[in-house]
Amino acid sequence: MNEKAILILVSLGMVLCLSACAELKQTGREIGHTTKKVTTAIGHGTRDTVKAIGRETKEVVEEIKE
Repeated sequence: MNEKAILILVSLGMVLCLSACAELKQTGREIGHTTKKVTTAIGHGTRDTVKAIGRETKEVVEEIKE
């Protein structure tokens, strides 16, 4: 009788552990995707700003030459 109770408790513990691992994995995946989206947005914003500054600088230099 004691061995059956231990087997049931161990089985229940393993099932709960697997469930917790799946939740942690999903949470990690969501954090990773969100981080990728944010860094991509920052990178694109920075790139666009640098390009705009470059264009404006080029126009100012051309006006000065004239």
